[in-house]
Amino acid sequence: MFSTSKTGFSLFAGALVALTLGGGAKAADQVRVRGTVESLQGNMLSVKTREGSSAKIMLKDGWKVSGVAKASVDDIKPGDFVGIASLPTASGGDGALEVLIFPAAMKGTGEGSYAWDLKPNSSMTNATVADAVKSVDGHAVTVSYKGKEKKITIPDGTPVVTFADAAETDIKPGATVFVPSEKADDGSMSSGRVVVGTNGVVPPM
Repeated sequence: MFSTSKTGFSLFAGALVALTLGGGAKAADQVRVRGTVESLQGNMLSVKTREGSSAKIMLKDGWKVSGVAKASVDDIKPGDFVGIASLPTASGGDGALEVLIFPAAMKGTGEGSYAWDLKPNSSMTNATVADAVKSVDGHAVTVSYKGKEKKITIPDGTPVVTFADAAETDIKPGATVFVPSEKADDGSMSSGRVVVGTNGVVPPM
């Protein structure tokens, strides 16, 4: 079972960011698998991907599992560290697709703004909230990272979550998962962690 202790979150965060940002492999070798569980047999996880194909992922020894818990825009406070997937808006700036509020132990994880594949042309910004969420022409938040600032609007209905406990038994057929993976030259995939939906809350990242 994934631990919510400072050490557990830090270990999970470090490995997750290594896979999503390229810390552990070349960018071309990284695959973020999103979909629903078909089966988990031993360390072999089969996922029906959002694209409709079936992906088989070998889970590494000591692999970890985490869930997500529902949060709200009102939970976002100055000084919080957040991960926001967003898209450019027609009026300029970015509009959020999802918001992850990191636990305090994970502050600084993967700080920066970089390309993301949740949707075409989307980006992921891991940054510190510089001011409170405002409700002028919709919710908006200003975040800072590496000496830069970015204002992101958060439309009503945008998923807002934080990490939560989960267990291997939560990885069952039909469960929604996000699996940051490494793809070998022969096409095989492996991963050291799985983020799984529990209690009706699915990983929006």
